[in-house]
Amino acid sequence: MGLLRLFFLAFFSTLVLQFNLNSAQTHLYDFCLGGNYTTNSTYQTNLNLLLTSLANNNSPNNTRYFNNTVGRRPDRIYGLLQCRGDYNSEDCNKCARIATDEVTTKCPFKTESIVHYDECWLHYSNESFISIIQVDPTVYLSNTNNVTDPNLFTPNLSDLMGRLVDQAVRNSPNLFAIGEGNYTSSQKLYGLVQCTQDISRSDCDRCLRRSVSELPTCCDRKQGGRVLKPSCNVRYELYEFYQGEALVFSPPPPQTTSPPNTNTTRGNGNKSSNKVVLIVVPAVIAAVLLSIIAIFLCLRRKKGSDTDIVQNEDEISTVESLQFNFATVEAATDNFSDDNKLGEGGFGVVYKGKLSDEREIAVKRLSRNSGQGLQEFKNEVLLLAKLQHRNLVRLLGFCVEGGEKLLIYEFVPNASLDQFIFGLPRDLYFSLFQAYVLIYVTAKLFQT
Repeated sequence: MGLLRLFFLAFFSTLVLQFNLNSAQTHLYDFCLGGNYTTNSTYQTNLNLLLTSLANNNSPNNTRYFNNTVGRRPDRIYGLLQCRGDYNSEDCNKCARIATDEVTTKCPFKTESIVHYDECWLHYSNESFISIIQVDPTVYLSNTNNVTDPNLFTPNLSDLMGRLVDQAVRNSPNLFAIGEGNYTSSQKLYGLVQCTQDISRSDCDRCLRRSVSELPTCCDRKQGGRVLKPSCNVRYELYEFYQGEALVFSPPPPQTTSPPNTNTTRGNGNKSSNKVVLIVVPAVIAAVLLSIIAIFLCLRRKKGSDTDIVQNEDEISTVESLQFNFATVEAATDNFSDDNKLGEGGFGVVYKGKLSDEREIAVKRLSRNSGQGLQEFKNEVLLLAKLQHRNLVRLLGFCVEGGEKLLIYEFVPNASLDQFIFGLPRDLYFSLFQAYVLIYVTAKLFQT
């Protein structure tokens, strides 16, 4: 009987410990801001609806970021929940339920609150903040232990965090990066950076670099540290604190010297390209044949060369600079509302939208069954971006998120935009696109 009682006590203690690990111990910090709302007010009703929606959001397109707006002014409330990028959807939903359940206890009757957990953070306010960078208020957390060799540790930490910021801003679809670097021959250094997915890449870059620059202020010579802001956070430790496969950063390789460029400026090169295109257009049939032959010869001759590597890196950089995050486009089109639909064609649906800077855009949401791979899609985006012309609708960028592929164009009134995007027959659209590609390649060949 004593053994049975001891077993139940041990089992109950384990449950209590597990509960603490799953709730209270994951809480990091909270900010209780703004004024106060009253009990049973419209604002409280809207807040409850908002928190319920964030706790139960199971969006298939973006399982680590949720946002919603509830109510009308003056009781309208805005909210978002961002999960850490290395946690799966189950862990994310679990943190969402805990955060939305505890926030009104941690910040009772406040019109704005920000609560940080290890797995996620929640922010709501009566003022619009979605897609707007916020770098304050800030909380700093640091390990109490010091590193043994700060002269070696500090430059290695700076190098690691700088590389992670570049990775998150340029290459990550969800503005998140984890990675490891060397501290000593036997000691690794681990880092994490992340932005909320509603802000732009440029704003994410600003937020992360500011956070990294503040690490010496809060955490100089410490074995671990964090900077938590409403729009981003950074963290480093001497142990592997994240889940998933890390990027391993080694010292950068020697720079490859590229061949001399005969063009004095990029702008002059574009003007020359336009002149060559005008000359080639009347002889498009000959250009097509020459281009096909030249493309194969150039690819065979330059494959694996150092020059080709440099050019590919430049093109990858160009493509990533055009990338929008999905949350921004979703907010601009009011979650792809039917009220914003401009039309539908063989390639997908086109929606009208408005960015946070008041620019009007048109978003083509490509059909999921197009069969086009990610690299092929990015190659077309790069070519479309380069093939700008006064008679063509200007491509502003693209977005790839899960199974979604979006093209973002400038919005042109008077119905000309939708006629261009989905009014052409499918075969004719591809024929025109291929003709422009071949003309562009031929022009580049003549330049060289």
